[in-house]
Amino acid sequence: MDFNSQRTSRDDAVRDGGRFEDYRRPGDLIDSGHPAVAAHATQVAAQGSDREKALRLYYAVRDGLRYDPYNTPMKRDAYRASATLAAGHGYCVNKAGLMAALCRAVGIAARVGYADVRNHMTTKRLSDLMGSDIFYYHGYTEVWLDGHWVKATPAFNKELTERFDLKPLEWDGISDSIYHPFDLGGRRHMEYLAYRGVFADIPFDEIRDAFRHYYPRMSRAQEAMPLGGDFGAEGALEASRK
Repeated sequence: MDFNSQRTSRDDAVRDGGRFEDYRRPGDLIDSGHPAVAAHATQVAAQGSDREKALRLYYAVRDGLRYDPYNTPMKRDAYRASATLAAGHGYCVNKAGLMAALCRAVGIAARVGYADVRNHMTTKRLSDLMGSDIFYYHGYTEVWLDGHWVKATPAFNKELTERFDLKPLEWDGISDSIYHPFDLGGRRHMEYLAYRGVFADIPFDEIRDAFRHYYPRMSRAQEAMPLGGDFGAEGALEASRK
């Protein structure tokens, strides 16, 4: 696949032919029908309007699961929402998938979208592993509220943003919650470069192949990880050298 040909300036390009009803039903990786996902969604969302439920779910995913770009094995099973919930950590792609699954589990339509973003403040450790400051296929969630799609980005947990002096990504369910262009000190942070489309389910094969193309070192490390393993940053770097 020519991955650069998938880049677009549009943030609403439906790449997989998904229909609205597909955004309500379980998918293979957005497994909203899984008992653990359904139970967690019901407990967290509680009662109220769709927006009130979605907000509770957003903050539960944002802060209840630690942001971790190192320890999701590049294996299909690791990208299931139920696996992310059980792991208690994830990065933007699988946290966005979990958010979509939890919303669907309580009857709110949701889908996942992807963008290429440049992180002007990425850590040296992560940039060494990736070989780039561009996060290709950054994942976010779109939630259907009050008759339109609203973006939510439950990636960085509040503890992480406080540690790195970043603005936390708040969400009101009315306007889009996307990465901030600047940090609290006015330094340049995230820059959106292009979009990759929206999907009813996580396009695992495309993301895996894109990572092999854009991040060969990191891809080798993630594909070497066992399910349920925890290499940590140093372990990921070491695995990538093999």
